[in-house]
Amino acid sequence: MNQIKPPKGQQINIELGEKEAEGIYSNLAIITHSPAEFIIDFTRVVPGVPKAKVYARVISTPQHAKMLLKALKENVDKFEARFGEIKIDAQNQHFGFVPPKTDEKVN
Repeated sequence: MNQIKPPKGQQINIELGEKEAEGIYSNLAIITHSPAEFIIDFTRVVPGVPKAKVYARVISTPQHAKMLLKALKENVDKFEARFGEIKIDAQNQHFGFVPPKTDEKVN
């Protein structure tokens, strides 16, 4: 588990409620941005169902989005060092967590 390192001499207590501790399953994230914020909608797509529901929305500053990207990269690297490379099926790369197309309009 990655720990948050607060400034020296300062301690952060993080509360995790029962509902939040259960977590949600998401196999698709829709990411949009504006000059002031990044919005990540976590959804779940089920084969044969034409609609996907947003189960969680995270709104963040661009700086925090970049810090999250860095933290995810570090943790994926640690995971792969311990358990081996995470394989991504080339045929299914279009499904799941994908960046928007370069010509796609964002909010």
